[in-house]
Amino acid sequence: MTVTLVFLAVLMAVFAGWLVSQSVNVQPWVAESARTAPVHDMPQGVTAPRVGLAVFLAVVSSLFALAISAYSIRMEFGGDWRALPEPSLLWLNSGVLLLASVALQWAWGAAKRSRARALWRALTAGGACTVAFVVGQYLVWRQLDAAGYGLAANPANAFFYLLTALHAAHLLGGLVAWGRTVAAVWRGASPAQVRASVELCAIYWHYLLVLWAVLFALLLNT
Repeated sequence: MTVTLVFLAVLMAVFAGWLVSQSVNVQPWVAESARTAPVHDMPQGVTAPRVGLAVFLAVVSSLFALAISAYSIRMEFGGDWRALPEPSLLWLNSGVLLLASVALQWAWGAAKRSRARALWRALTAGGACTVAFVVGQYLVWRQLDAAGYGLAANPANAFFYLLTALHAAHLLGGLVAWGRTVAAVWRGASPAQVRASVELCAIYWHYLLVLWAVLFALLLNT
């Protein structure tokens, strides 16, 4: 619990510091002249979509940090806690999600090099692997339920379904952005035109892969 609170405090401090640097530290006369001066580009590498994604990932990190804290507290103080068996399918699902992340990285590289055919193949592979992961997670839930480890049977079961369902839901949300990118490529958009979208998808998938590794390790060790 303490580690989680420290993590959240650092996270909010960094975000608050960024906001302060964008407002409080600007001299009034500079802000006044900025209203009449030509608009300049943002610092290299800092774009609105990247900042938006960073803020969103910060919120997601906070959500999962709180969920993991609740998981740990309930496990330690609940005498009725009964650990679930780990279906072997979870390992296969983890490998599939890794392939999805690799495919999105491949798509990002193809977009940078303006390789349209490779971009299409990589995006298709990444989406297919992601769908396969979500379907695999659903099969894991079905396996556990059939074996008597239903949602309401035990607190450990409930947390397992909660954590894995939250992760799957964020992947499904990512597929919406992926689908818009694929649709743009299908309509004839060049790799340069979708490069920014592919970049954000790749970063998001890498983040969800790391997040799943943390969740999977937690479930295996508890």
